[in-house]
Amino acid sequence: MSKGPGLFVDIGKKAKDLLTKDYTSDQKFTVSTYTGAGVALTSTALKKGGLSTGDVAALYKYKNTQFDIKVDTNSNISTTLTFTEILPSTKTIASFKVPDYNSGKLEVQYFHDHATVTTTVGLNQTPGVDVTATIGTPTIAFGAEAGYDTTSGNFTKYTAGISMTKPDSCASIILGDKGDSIKASYVHYMDQLKKSAAVAEISRRFSTNENTFTVGGVYAVDHLTLIKAKLNSHGRLGAVLQHEVVPKSLLTISSELDTKALEKSPQFGLALALKP
Repeated sequence: MSKGPGLFVDIGKKAKDLLTKDYTSDQKFTVSTYTGAGVALTSTALKKGGLSTGDVAALYKYKNTQFDIKVDTNSNISTTLTFTEILPSTKTIASFKVPDYNSGKLEVQYFHDHATVTTTVGLNQTPGVDVTATIGTPTIAFGAEAGYDTTSGNFTKYTAGISMTKPDSCASIILGDKGDSIKASYVHYMDQLKKSAAVAEISRRFSTNENTFTVGGVYAVDHLTLIKAKLNSHGRLGAVLQHEVVPKSLLTISSELDTKALEKSPQFGLALALKP
């Protein structure tokens, strides 16, 4: 693929991952293994409240094709097929879920040195269409996204964003929710390996005049241990401790606390991921 501006979904993704990824109040256990034929198998068990769920996923890559199949405890089968370079500089992704036959989607991504375009179409009788476009360079990119409902003839969403990326920082602004919200974020990396970073995000919803300011960061204690924390202006405090117990086997402990309601019990989550 080209070294262009990236996809529209990448705008603001680094800040979002730092403020949301690994934060959980659920108990989660994941085991991944690889067969001699090159198939990656992943089993996940999740306990959320009093409800326990699980799934088994298989991932197989063959030349320019990737097969991803997941079966969960509710008898849902999710399948994703990814084809690279069917046409030059393109990636095609087909996904569907059984027994929800109306969930099928087909996405085509086109990459250029100065632009990327994606088109997603629902595979049903009344398909929705999502289109994104990004122009620029790996340093600065402008993008927009629109969703169209072919049944009603109305736009379901339209979003615009801009991002600026440097070796030690990344900033973005996203105007979303049909112009009802705006979000600005900034990430600054503390080391060359980008394991330690600070992040700040401010968002505003115009219809409710609600503002939310969030700060957070991640710190690499050593090459095996990471500490993450975040706090927003509504008093929500989150923390994560992640340790590599054995090579590629991560133990993650997270908690969230409402500092404005300290009489409530904090929520703790535990996630264990074992990979070969």
